[in-house]
Order: sequence, then C-alpha cells, then structure tokens
Amino acid sequence: MNISIELFMLIGSVLLFFSLIIGKTGYRFGVPTLLLFLFIGIIAGNDGLGLVFSSPHVAQYIGVVALNIILFSGGMDTKFSEIKPIIWQGVVLATVGVLLTASITGLFVYWLTNSIIHTVTFTLLESLLLGCILSSTDSASVFAILRSKGLSLKENLRPLLELESGSNDPMAFMLTILLIQMLQTPDISGWNVLFIFLKQLILGSLSGMVVGKMAVRLINRINLDNDALYSVLLLTVMFFIFGFTSFIGGNGYLAVYVGGLLIGNHRFVHKRSTLKFFDGLTWLFQIVMFLALGLLVNPSELLPIAGVGILVGLFMIFISRPVAVLISLSPFKNMSFKGRLFTSWVGLRGAVPIIFATYPWISEVPQAKMMFNIVFFITILSLMLQGTSVSALAHWLNLSLPKQKSHKLKEFDVEFSDEIKSAMSEITVKKEMLQNGHRLMDISLPDHTLVVMVKRDQRYFIPRGNTKLEMGDSILVISDNEDALKETYSQLGV
Repeated sequence: MNISIELFMLIGSVLLFFSLIIGKTGYRFGVPTLLLFLFIGIIAGNDGLGLVFSSPHVAQYIGVVALNIILFSGGMDTKFSEIKPIIWQGVVLATVGVLLTASITGLFVYWLTNSIIHTVTFTLLESLLLGCILSSTDSASVFAILRSKGLSLKENLRPLLELESGSNDPMAFMLTILLIQMLQTPDISGWNVLFIFLKQLILGSLSGMVVGKMAVRLINRINLDNDALYSVLLLTVMFFIFGFTSFIGGNGYLAVYVGGLLIGNHRFVHKRSTLKFFDGLTWLFQIVMFLALGLLVNPSELLPIAGVGILVGLFMIFISRPVAVLISLSPFKNMSFKGRLFTSWVGLRGAVPIIFATYPWISEVPQAKMMFNIVFFITILSLMLQGTSVSALAHWLNLSLPKQKSHKLKEFDVEFSDEIKSAMSEITVKKEMLQNGHRLMDISLPDHTLVVMVKRDQRYFIPRGNTKLEMGDSILVISDNEDALKETYSQLGV
C-alpha cells in the first residue's frame, strides 16, 4: 500500500518505540533483544498488520549501512591490549573457520536436498552458496548479547568471540560473491577466483589501515567550530573507507572493521563523545535493520522450508560449527576443551546472513528466494536456541567470571578519558558514615581518595574539610585506582 511520508514516520516511530520498550524487558525472559526486533518486523509485515515491504534492494541498502556502522563501532570498541593474546586464534576462526563451516554446511545441504528431502533441491554450487551465506557469526548479535549481559569470561573468550564476529563477515561476504559469480559464469577459472579473493583481502586490509591512520591525523589537526561535527566527520570517514575500498576492488567490510580498530586504539579529540555517538547509532541501526528484515519476510513462506531449515540449522549448531572451531583452534594449546566448546556455541546467526542472502536474490540466482527464507528461518532458530543460553552455558562450563561492579554515575554527568586510570564513583551519605561527625574531615577516607563534589537537593558545590554533610547527600569520590576505591567502600561501610 502507498503511504504518505507523515504516516511512514508515525508508523516508524511507533515501531522503534515498541522495539525499545520490548527490548528493555526481553532479557528478563532470556530472549535476545535483536530477536524481538525481528519479530516486531514480522508482526507488522504483510502477513501481520499489513505493512507491505518487499524490496530486497532497500533492505540490502539498510543492511549495508547498518553493517558498516556495527563493524566500525565494534572495531573502535576493541582494544589492542585485549585482543593481542588471542589475535591469531581470532584470525584463524575468521578465515579458516568460516571456510570450513561453509564447506561442511554446503556439502550437507547438497546431500540433504538430493537424497532425503525432495521439497527443494539444490545443485552443489547452490548448496555451497547457501553454506557461505550462513558461514559467519553475526557481530550485531554477539556484541549485543555479550555486552548487554555484561558477561565476563575466562581464557580471554570474550575478546576472542568479539574479534571473530567482527572480522569474519568479510570472509563470508567474499565467499558469497565468488559463488554467485561462479553460478552466473560457470566457465570462470580457479585462478580468477583465487585472484579475486586475494585482491579483496589484501586491498581491504591495506585500505583500512592507510585511511584509518590518515583519519586520526585529520581529526587531530582539523579545527571544527562545533564539537558535535567531529562525530559527523568520523561517520564520513567510515563511509569513505567502505566506498573507496569497494571502488578499487577490495573488501569494504574488512576495511571498515580494520579502520575502526586502528582509529579506536589511537588518541583523537573528542574521543569519548564520538564513541558514545557511535554506540547510540549502532543500536538505532540494529533496530532498523532487524525491523526491515522482519518486514521483508512472509511467515507463510517459511512453513514449506521449515523441515530443511530445522535440519540445516541443527546441523550447523551441533556439527559444522563445532567441527570447524575444533579444527581451526587445534594448533593452539592454551585453550581448554570447555573454551573451544563454548566458542563453537556462540556461533550466532543474525542479520548479516540475511543481508548476504539478498545478494543472490538481487542477482536473480535460481532459487535465491528459497535460500533467503531458509537463512531467515535458521537465524530465528539460532537466536532462540543459542542466544538464550549463552550465559547459562558459560556458568555450566565454569567459564564465567564474577560480574564486575559498575560505577555508572547518575547524579554527576562527568567521565574520564581512557588515558586516565583513576576510578570514580558516587556514594549516598548514610547515617553510619556520619557516626564520627558531620564534617567531611570527620569521615574516614584512604589517603588516595578525595571527595570532589557534593549534590544536595538540586544544588552542586565543591566541599572543604569543614563542610557539613547531611544524610541523603550524593558525593562524587575519586580514587587513584579500583583498589583504592574498594578500600574507600570498605572504610565507609558501603
């Protein structure tokens, strides 16, 4: 149906609002937030409330923009110091692991659709294409689940999983494009395939590094009158990296992730506010992307492929992904079997495979719409089965660490830059803290801790030693480090 721009904005804002509200409460029931966004799109779609959205081109455009932002933001949030101990494991999983997952899954699909199930039949190349589309873990899903849960893991598993999910999309994308070309040009030579693959890999890596370094220098030297424009400048840099790399024949997704990784690990002006800008933008585009992909699918079309979808999905979860992980990590002896098992389980499918499934659809590959529906079905299965059990499995395998206490400030809107290692927290004054007197100097504080500000009612002021505190005051405390802050809590009885 044709709708006006005003009605479109009204419906869009309502869908976004319900996505935020439902997503906020989703984890109370152990449901991944992104899965709920997907379901909201399905409910609002053609088989639900009747919103007609059937353009894979528009969905792909939304997905490409969203994936750029997710990968770039994920790269900026990843610290070299965290991934350094596991960088080779992550690289192997993102390349060899993806290739093995795609190959094993593709061969299973070919056997299944030619020997067991005859409702759909794929050729070998079509089966391998489906395996390539499904081969990468979804960075949006992995980042959202690990970070929203605040899950701390042993054996450097969290940086490994985030590095893998953020860097394996380019490999899956390259394999997908190569298989589409092989289906459309059957006489393409193996050397041409290898050349295209290496070209995308090398140019993508180099472009991300070179443009990323140039971007850091530009941001630190340019003088913009409005501080908010620095975030817009970095967004422009991100789009340039993707567009320029794709234009010269490299892999734009790889370049964007590498560029974000390099930029995020350098100092640049207004870094804190820029990271917050991209964090909010990432969540916005994740919601929009999952809503759009949900609108694109018709649930009635999923029923005919449910059997294939369930069998292929379960095969990936319990066989192809674990086998690929175990083979890929076999040279590395510093990870336990439990760690490898957990790594194989967090092979979440999400929006990325669905976006990749639009490429053969747009290229008019035979049975592409069938592939899209199967990928969509497997994504739902993966998020429901794997996404809801990540935390429980980590606890069951004894791989989770105690949750670190968050020192988020509510009354004082201040933050340190990453280079400052001091710890900051706010404490509400209670009766026990005033038992030796009401003056600030009467309160027992460690040598390396200062009370730098007080909030009383709606008034903020800087205290002195003889400042009298009252019950209910909020005080801003700064310590040299986390250990000194813990000592402060102990002495104050907090």
